Amino acid sequence: MSEIPTIEPRRKGRSGTQAMLIPSQQMVAEQIRSVPEGVLTEAGVLRRRLAAQYGADACCPVTVQRHLRAIAELSFCALEKGDPVSMVTPYWRMVDPASLLAQRLAGGPAFIRERLAAERRER
Repeated sequence: MSEIPTIEPRRKGRSGTQAMLIPSQQMVAEQIRSVPEGVLTEAGVLRRRLAAQYGADACCPVTVQRHLRAIAELSFCALEKGDPVSMVTPYWRMVDPASLLAQRLAGGPAFIRERLAAERRER
């Protein structure tokens, strides 16, 4: 692990608490890069993997979504400048093109569908 995770106690229910991981953008990007080409994985799966990796009960969904949006913007801009696909974080593997989130990400649902289809053909 290259960085120390931030884990905060959060209320869970009326009387309990849970350890909530507040991941960095780098942690989220590393998890995204571990998803195989052409495979669509839900953000919930990413959050559970991060929580397990860092020994937390849960991973903050708001922080993950914020980082995913930033990663998408960086990756999409890099691709538009001509960087090779292998040099960007493949955020399209984490977002269902039919979801509301896909509409808010750089490139939108059409780009996500296009990238997933291209990866499936290349396999």
